[in-house]
Amino acid sequence: MRIRSLGVIDDAVVELSPGFTAVTGETGAGKTMVVTSLGLLLGGRADPALVRIGAKSAVVEGRIRVSGDAPAALRAEEAGAELDEGTLLISRTVSAEGRSRAHLGGRSVPVGMLSELADELVAVHGQTDQQGLLRPARQREALDRYAGDAVTGPHAKYAAAYRRLRAVAGELDELTTRARERAQEADLLRFGLDEIAAVEPRAGEDVELAAEAERLGHAEALASAASLAHAALAGNPEDPEAVDATTLVAGAGRALDAVRAHDPALAALADRMGEISILLGDVAGELAGYADNLDADPLRLAAVEERRAALTQLTRKYGEDIAAVLAWAEQGAARLTELDGDDDRIGELTAERDALRRELAELAQALTDARTEAAARFAEAVTEELASLAMPHARVSFAIRQTEDPDGVEVGGRTVAYGPYGVDEVELLLAPHPGAPPRPIAKGASGGELSRVMLAVEVVFAGTDPVPTYLFDEVDAGVGGKAAVEIGRRLAKLAKSAQVVVVTHLPQVAAFADRQLLVEKTNDGSVTRSGVTALEGEDRVRELSRMLAGQEDSQTARAHAEELLAAARADG
Repeated sequence: MRIRSLGVIDDAVVELSPGFTAVTGETGAGKTMVVTSLGLLLGGRADPALVRIGAKSAVVEGRIRVSGDAPAALRAEEAGAELDEGTLLISRTVSAEGRSRAHLGGRSVPVGMLSELADELVAVHGQTDQQGLLRPARQREALDRYAGDAVTGPHAKYAAAYRRLRAVAGELDELTTRARERAQEADLLRFGLDEIAAVEPRAGEDVELAAEAERLGHAEALASAASLAHAALAGNPEDPEAVDATTLVAGAGRALDAVRAHDPALAALADRMGEISILLGDVAGELAGYADNLDADPLRLAAVEERRAALTQLTRKYGEDIAAVLAWAEQGAARLTELDGDDDRIGELTAERDALRRELAELAQALTDARTEAAARFAEAVTEELASLAMPHARVSFAIRQTEDPDGVEVGGRTVAYGPYGVDEVELLLAPHPGAPPRPIAKGASGGELSRVMLAVEVVFAGTDPVPTYLFDEVDAGVGGKAAVEIGRRLAKLAKSAQVVVVTHLPQVAAFADRQLLVEKTNDGSVTRSGVTALEGEDRVRELSRMLAGQEDSQTARAHAEELLAAARADG
């Protein structure tokens, strides 16, 4: 992280170890600002009072390494962020006027987006800020991972049955709640189908009748035209001297036939003239037949118009032409069959729903049994951890409860609510001393105790919780001596499977860190600046000596500091 103009920190870079990083320094030096900076990157509340006096704004920038298929990476990419070779860049700016801006992977995003990613990136355990396992949903997830295959197997079957039940229940609900609408739709379809069936239209009938009506409506004009054309081609019996086209063409053909032997070109024309003569004869014959067969019956015209009117009534309601009307009828009949079959479908779905609810109840009971067994093992393991963390009388347990719901499934003789993860409500409880009733861990412990409880929980859950980074602030509050050493040892153990950052004032804890960062401030007479320094070798011994005795040059403190470092290295 790079921190600028935040509280007492003017400009500092904090490089955290992949393992265990301890942040130390004098009281008031700015250690808490490191925690605050991380909180801002995770979407924490922007307080303008955090901006350094005289600065326009405070800026925190962070580089977080994430795998490409991690939920945080996928969610960031959905928001338009870009990953730089597995690294996600996050920036948060807080102005002195209280305005706040956030950037993720080079893209401006709402601050709420950072909060969404926080649960997947860092678990914070501090005096006033607790995340992660304090939420019952995360506690259930962690318990399921702790239980392993005992829960994974039944839950996979449960999830499949749950999804099918949701689908069946949704379809059944639609069928039953929309019964009136479906009945109205069925009545409309029956009316339309009956109306079409009464007319009995044929495909293309409207086109045929339109042509016939046009012909019948102009029968006299058509007959007259056909007769005149026939007379022009074949002659008029009433006027023997009139010249007709057939006679003229025949004469032309005979003239050409007389000389065709003398010129092939003229012979070709004579052949074509013969074809014309034949064609004229055919046309003349058809014209004669057309005129004889033309029906000028007004009764037939009336019948055609009446039929066309009936077809028009259908096309006004069901389609632009008879082909569309017939298509509507086919689709309507299929839909009516579907609607008429709803009662049978409702019966089938009801039976399947009831069977799925019974199956779901059995699988839910298996999940509850597996969680109960795992919870007992978990509680025993965490209680043992707390005994070594200066909480020897504390007891941890899980409350696994179900909520009564008349619309739920029957488990253990009770009808209880169910969801995608079963019927269980899982909550982690703490009894801090004998005689105290178990209470939710957020309410059953003080700030310092809570951090230790969460440390014990995280150690037990090490490797099962997907969060890659843990931040503990003042986890060692009110602790010293052997208990402090045990805290350091357990933090180091947790750091073998995750990144751990601890703000501490105890040298016994800091000695176990893979990297120790010193936050110190100097005073140039007008501006207070803080620097963050990674301690190595002699510098680390001097800082541990100061933490032990308040004196960096005390030989006794130095010897003790070296002894702590040696013991921590040997323990690792």
